[in-house]
Amino acid sequence: MKPTMLLFISRVIFLLITSISFSQSKELKNHVLFYSSFDGKLSADISAGDAMIYTARNYKKTDNAKPGIHNPDVILAKNKGLAGDALHFTKKNTAAIFYKAYKNVGYSRNSWSGTISFWLQLDPNKDLAPGYCDPICITDVRYNDAALWVDFTDNKPREFRLGAMGDLNVWNPENENDEIMWKKRTVTIKRPPFEKRKWTHIVITFSEVNTTKSTFKLYINGKIKGVIKDINDPFTWEAENGKIMLGLGYIGLMDELAIFDKSLDTEEVKSVFELKNGIKTLFK
Repeated sequence: MKPTMLLFISRVIFLLITSISFSQSKELKNHVLFYSSFDGKLSADISAGDAMIYTARNYKKTDNAKPGIHNPDVILAKNKGLAGDALHFTKKNTAAIFYKAYKNVGYSRNSWSGTISFWLQLDPNKDLAPGYCDPICITDVRYNDAALWVDFTDNKPREFRLGAMGDLNVWNPENENDEIMWKKRTVTIKRPPFEKRKWTHIVITFSEVNTTKSTFKLYINGKIKGVIKDINDPFTWEAENGKIMLGLGYIGLMDELAIFDKSLDTEEVKSVFELKNGIKTLFK
């Protein structure tokens, strides 16, 4: 084959790849409901609902929550983010720090699908204080009642888990310590790849929640790590009370929190992971 023909074919392949990448980025951009870059501010860059972050003394007293962060141990860390600033929990956080989930997570009682994407930086075995730690939990009540979350256990070494807990009065009406029922609703990573001074990408996808086909998936650094399915518990919320809870018991950095209105597929998750400057890249 002549060199000119090889050069032509190479250019065509490059243009096709570039076109597909651009098209996929444009498609993802159209599905962002909520995005907080934490670059120079705490309010969300993009939000379908309330963009403000709130602080309350604890999650039992959120009616008195105030806009902003009112905990000196939680700060914006300048130039410590994936690309820019980041939210830094410098000590074990027990305050309620949250965004309002109403409209920002696209909740539906009929069929609810979406994706939660964010980055963490810590060494869980060295940085965390004793006890369980929830970097993120999305619910209107509590972690075991219509909630999606990831946590670090208090094991040594610590494990990392995804939890998809439907209505408590359906999956565990007696609120008993039922390990079998619990394991059906969690994905556990025995030795998660978190490291000091290294960012780790977490994605939770969920599809057709509140139907008989609900599925939840956990991705780490662009690769699928586990699936929860065939449980079909309802997630019944008082939608306006929903919260995107951040950093309960957490010590470390968090960045690039984004929520999409659809369940991203494996290739889309990988493309988000590979965005060099985070979600903001989609909007340039």
